[in-house]
Amino acid sequence: MRILGIDPGYAIVGFGILESQRGQAQLLGCGAINTPAGIPMPRRLLQIQEDLETLIRQFSPDAMAIEELFFNTNVTTGIGVAQARGVILMTAAKLGVEIFEYTPSQVKQAVVGYGKAEKRQVMEMTKRLLKLSAVPKPDDAADAVAIALCHARSHTSRLYR
Repeated sequence: MRILGIDPGYAIVGFGILESQRGQAQLLGCGAINTPAGIPMPRRLLQIQEDLETLIRQFSPDAMAIEELFFNTNVTTGIGVAQARGVILMTAAKLGVEIFEYTPSQVKQAVVGYGKAEKRQVMEMTKRLLKLSAVPKPDDAADAVAIALCHARSHTSRLYR
């Protein structure tokens, strides 16, 4: 199974692509879609859609794992992220990619074994589980790889599959 992990945002969208078979996962690639500050939000959203569509066509993922949105104190930023997340979900659905959503604590539980793990613990376990020489960069890509790994480690336990 090929999994596209997404850490949603509107300035930076992290992505990670894993190949997962028989309990083993391999990182195929990761990076970030960056949109320039200062351009109107509709142009940023269009760039996210176009770049994500290119990624999906290039890697042909079977599933997309995306982090669920949660609001902290900055509602304005949350609204922008929600708009970008909507574009991401729509693009995957349009291209027939099955979508799975995970909370940050579900990602931590699947990767580290503890739902309240610290970010550095998640990154270190991601590195170890995928046998990487370093944590993926930038941080948004590392988060996306962890989200994809969460799906790789948890999808086999789903009863409806």
